[in-house]
Amino acid sequence: MSAAFLVSSLALGAWIYLLGFRGMFWRARERDDHSPPDPMVWPSVVAVVPARDEAELITQSLGNLVAQDYPGAFRVILVDDQSNDNTAAVAQGINDGRLTVLQGTARPVGWTGKLWALKQGIVLTGEGPLPDYFWFTDADIAHTKDNLRHLVARAEHDDLVLVSLMAKLRCESLAERFLIPAFVFFFQMLFPFAWVNRRDHPVAAAAGGCMLLRREALERAGGIDSVRREIIDDCALAGRMKTKGPIWLGLTERAVSLRRYERLRDIRQMVSRSAYAQLRYSPALLAGTIAGMAALYVAPVLIASFGTGAARLEAGLCWLCMAVAFQPILIFYRRAPYWGLALPVIGLFYAAFTLHSAIQHGRGRGGMWKGRAQAMTGR
Repeated sequence: MSAAFLVSSLALGAWIYLLGFRGMFWRARERDDHSPPDPMVWPSVVAVVPARDEAELITQSLGNLVAQDYPGAFRVILVDDQSNDNTAAVAQGINDGRLTVLQGTARPVGWTGKLWALKQGIVLTGEGPLPDYFWFTDADIAHTKDNLRHLVARAEHDDLVLVSLMAKLRCESLAERFLIPAFVFFFQMLFPFAWVNRRDHPVAAAAGGCMLLRREALERAGGIDSVRREIIDDCALAGRMKTKGPIWLGLTERAVSLRRYERLRDIRQMVSRSAYAQLRYSPALLAGTIAGMAALYVAPVLIASFGTGAARLEAGLCWLCMAVAFQPILIFYRRAPYWGLALPVIGLFYAAFTLHSAIQHGRGRGGMWKGRAQAMTGR
């Protein structure tokens, strides 16, 4: 048995598993296209928005929030997370009685910046009637006016403790078209949404840009304090919440990211912030991940291009599996089908971003975001 045939056989077996036995993640079927019926009584909701250096986007994102057509009690708290621009001043210029702008304090040791901002917003809600739900949403997300109504209807109808939507990322620049659909594809591969949404499955995940949480369940799960050190805070919090009840995660057109990723390095920064944290800062897991991605994405292309016989046929089938698996998310992002053939090259970039994440962590710059290194060491 040749080495090429062994590698191609292992890769083909892996792709058969991914296509058929990993929650059918690649089909991207978990979406919020249809909403359950309205509840008899609409519960109260407080949206908490952490914002750092978001003056350019805050008017649009907050404007969408205060324009929600939600029938129940609803208010918005924006926490300015030590911004270096005039984020707070721009937010205060939005004239709406339901909006409160809170100037955040410096984060204590042991907290990431975003989670400390959320914590301060939650504490502020304690000064009035406690809400039934918290809605955590980022300052760079635009929501359709009916999004909160749909989120709450789903949570109430299905008795969920957490409903999360993966905001649709921008996919316009060349860098975005090249790398953004794959970002969602790989996220779904790591956390198959069908498994997340099964009450009897341990996999849990959420997308931090849009998370509706039942307050009493959050308190029983230990609150924000329980994940205060986490770089991948949304998935960590989802794991805590799923111990208290069912959760749901899906794709959406109702929440859209306003952030632009014009250059490859912009996307590298986004991925590098958390990639090594996903590997639990383990050099062994890093080496295994790089080797695995090489075997799954790079080796089949090389063997299909330069190999012979059965190995070449198997490698070609692997490449076809990649292209087919990539199609549903390409359709969701309205990209041409031929991008499926580029998935091996795209995978190489993500492997490089993961390696860069580890290097940054070694330099003391892990979890770098908006000028702050937040990854904890000595864990």
